[in-house]
Amino acid sequence: MFASLGISIGLQMILPFPYGLGAALAIFIAFPMLLRRRYMSRMKGYGDSGSGGGGFFGMNSGGTSVRYVCLVCNNKHKGGTCPRCGSKMQRADF
Repeated sequence: MFASLGISIGLQMILPFPYGLGAALAIFIAFPMLLRRRYMSRMKGYGDSGSGGGGFFGMNSGGTSVRYVCLVCNNKHKGGTCPRCGSKMQRADF
């Protein structure tokens, strides 16, 4: 962050007013985007060591899906409204 601040101040001293301000804004926008892209590319391959690793703390890594239980008729279904009674009142069942 300090590097981008130093570069932008240096460009504002070298370039005339509207161009220096535009360059400083471009650096403040582009530099964090580049850092984020680099960080995300590093983290993409971090947890993929064969066990799936998806879901909330790896809970869905075994191929199990979240099932829902209707609170009205106690029917187990996959989501949305209950196919038996049409109720939207449900709780997650892992």
